[in-house]
Amino acid sequence: MDDVKIGEILLPGDEDTQTRRERDVRAKFWPTLKRAFRQIPFGRDLVAAFFCATDPQTPLRVRGILLAALGYFVLPLDVVPDVFALVGFTDDIAVLTTAIALIRGHMTAEHYTAADRALAEESLSS
Repeated sequence: MDDVKIGEILLPGDEDTQTRRERDVRAKFWPTLKRAFRQIPFGRDLVAAFFCATDPQTPLRVRGILLAALGYFVLPLDVVPDVFALVGFTDDIAVLTTAIALIRGHMTAEHYTAADRALAEESLSS
């Protein structure tokens, strides 16, 4: 996956696009995370990114970038479909890594605390 494609995926979008993406991400994030958790080396950062993206205090552009990346993550059919074992999430990992690198300064201790709490509560081994 090249940088141009990732850049296109991570466009924050307008307010309507962000609202639609947030609805999709809220509905599909946890089931997708459970399927992918063993293949994603930065699960805690990913969950913190979810809480950052859904935090109304996060700047609109940052939320837009994260919602675009998380929206791509929850789509079952993307550049490399997630149904392919081991390689299915490689494109998702590239997009998510780029998004988190772009906005890392906006992920707060509170987002990580919420991630730790959620990971402790969620049964990710199922």
